[in-house]
Amino acid sequence: MATSIITKTAAKGGSFLLEFPAPEDVFTPADLTDDQKLIGQTAEEFVLKEVLPLAKDLENKKPGLMAQLVKKGGELGLMGGGVPEAYGGAGLDKIATTVLTEKLSIYGGFAVTHGAHAGIGTLPIVYFGTEEQKKKYLPKLATGELIGAYCLSEPQAGSDAQNSLTRAALNSEGTHYVLNGQKMWITNGGFADLYIVFAKIDGEKFSAFIVERTYPGCKPGNEEHKMGIHGSSTTPVFLENCKVPKENLLHEIGRGHIVAFNILNAGRFTLGASCVGGSKHVLMTASKYTKERKAFGKQIGDFGLMKEKLAEMAIQIFAVESMVYRSAGNIEAMMSAAAGDKVAHSMKVLEEYAIESSIAKVYGSEMLDYVVDEGVQIFGGYGFHEEYPVCRAYRDSRINRIFEGTNEINRMLIVQMLMKRAMGGQLALIPAAMKLADEILAGPSFEETTEGVLAEETRVVANAKKMFLQAAGGAVQKFRDKLADEQELVAALANVVMEVYAMESCLLRAQKAATSKGEAAVKTMIDAARVFISDAMERLEHEAKRAFAAVHEGDMLTTQMAVLKRFGKRRVLDTIALRRGIAAAVQAQDRYPFEGR
Repeated sequence: MATSIITKTAAKGGSFLLEFPAPEDVFTPADLTDDQKLIGQTAEEFVLKEVLPLAKDLENKKPGLMAQLVKKGGELGLMGGGVPEAYGGAGLDKIATTVLTEKLSIYGGFAVTHGAHAGIGTLPIVYFGTEEQKKKYLPKLATGELIGAYCLSEPQAGSDAQNSLTRAALNSEGTHYVLNGQKMWITNGGFADLYIVFAKIDGEKFSAFIVERTYPGCKPGNEEHKMGIHGSSTTPVFLENCKVPKENLLHEIGRGHIVAFNILNAGRFTLGASCVGGSKHVLMTASKYTKERKAFGKQIGDFGLMKEKLAEMAIQIFAVESMVYRSAGNIEAMMSAAAGDKVAHSMKVLEEYAIESSIAKVYGSEMLDYVVDEGVQIFGGYGFHEEYPVCRAYRDSRINRIFEGTNEINRMLIVQMLMKRAMGGQLALIPAAMKLADEILAGPSFEETTEGVLAEETRVVANAKKMFLQAAGGAVQKFRDKLADEQELVAALANVVMEVYAMESCLLRAQKAATSKGEAAVKTMIDAARVFISDAMERLEHEAKRAFAAVHEGDMLTTQMAVLKRFGKRRVLDTIALRRGIAAAVQAQDRYPFEGR
């Protein structure tokens, strides 16, 4: 079992908007233990040696091949990361499972298969199963002897999961639930042995069930013809008078939403980690190609616009990686502090970091889309050709913005969860917004100057948090409990929240690295943080302006814009020169330059 030594108290979910953690308080990839690195190395070698060479056969859906690879991975312990050792799993901590997920994500089809099996297909039983259910199913799921799947979506109910039409009714003998309905877009549907199925008991009580493939009336449909992730199986699952033993009810009657939402939180976070792994591989592939391809008498990697692309790919990966491992550190710190019922505690922790999980999903999937798009552009015409790997990566990436709750839904959730925590008193957003309003009324004051590495960026991030409080405070004041109906405004606020978390995660990681290794040794990382924060602040300011214009008018709008301008004051950076340096670091190794740092 790989365990991290984390002694610090975990920051509460969403608290990054109000607090200013010290660099030593955040977890970064440089803090990985040797055991955690070894898990990552094992996973990466498995994909490179066992999976990628078979990519063509997997893409063509060679019968039984993906299921065989899942079982092979299970023999190496790659499928039981989230299963406790008591039930035959590896019992990995949150950080180790994050590393495992990242390194398995080089090939999209396998990444999705693994996530559906080891994540959302297994964790419901880990967290919500009875002792009998755990003993019966978890050892076989951990080894890949059984393959899992998760059945929530329906033809008429994707993100709106509680509007499920699938029905369950207890038979007259009281021995079985009889399920009727259709599930849609089920990853691993074609070869899974076990389905976590959601249905409404008596048409009302949304509940979860463990359904074995062999139960009469459970039948997967034909493979879907998808845009990407061709290597994975995606089918509908039909339930026609499917008899499920009443012992296979998962959790409690009418509490299916608790299972669904907590597992989705875990899945969203995992998806962010997966996007980091996929994007690093594309960057490596693209960098190598810039040295192989010649145009106008020289390597295309010598051209400024190619360097700019490679640098920006690395910078965006750096931002998401910094966020994902910072969150993983907090989740692990809170989970390891558990006393008593560890499973119940784990559920609370997943709920605690629901905001950060949605951020990982949205920002990670949009970053990966950017990286694969630029990868295709670097390959030029060849990038549009199926024989080249960036073409497949481009197609595979697109689904990430849709599943685990669309990015639109997740943007709504980020703000909704923040407001819920604020109203519940778990997050002091309202007092902070009121205090800021008083500060604004008092007029400009001499700001304290900060010193040290990235001092200017530290000030910029602090002001970014003020911009959020300014924008959110005005929005809540105007729309109150009707704010959720103003979706465009809510999305703008969510974008501000995400940029704040990304900016600060880059900042703290670079500062921590500078303290441990010296500024000169991590100059490229410091430059990446500077460029990212500069560009992110531009985006954040744009979103804040949209929000203000939707909330205020006339003199009040003029006043708010003047305050925004004051908060947004910053030095102009030569980002072209800084990106050239970052590109040089990428090209020197033909890979992501901040690996494990």
